[in-house]
Amino acid sequence: MIRRVVDFFGEARYAEQRRRLFYLALVLIVIADFLVPREHAEYLWDRLPGWSAVYGFLSCVLLVFVSKFLGHQGGLMRREDFYD
Repeated sequence: MIRRVVDFFGEARYAEQRRRLFYLALVLIVIADFLVPREHAEYLWDRLPGWSAVYGFLSCVLLVFVSKFLGHQGGLMRREDFYD
C-alpha cells in the first residue's frame, strides 16, 4: 500500500494525474470557502472568501524572499566547502 503511494508521488509517469488531483483539491477548497458562514468575522477582510489562502500564500512568498535576501545579501550563506 505505502509503495503505491510513494510511487504515485515520486514517479514522473504520474505527473499529469498528480497535477489534476491537486487542481481538483484546490477547486474543492475554494468552493468550500464560499460555503463557510462569516457572521463571526471581526474585520472586513475576514469576511472575504479566500482571504486566508491569499494571506497564507503572500506570507509564504515573503518568507522565502526575506530568507533568500538574508542568506545572500546578509552574509549568512557560506560556500559549500566552508567547513572543509
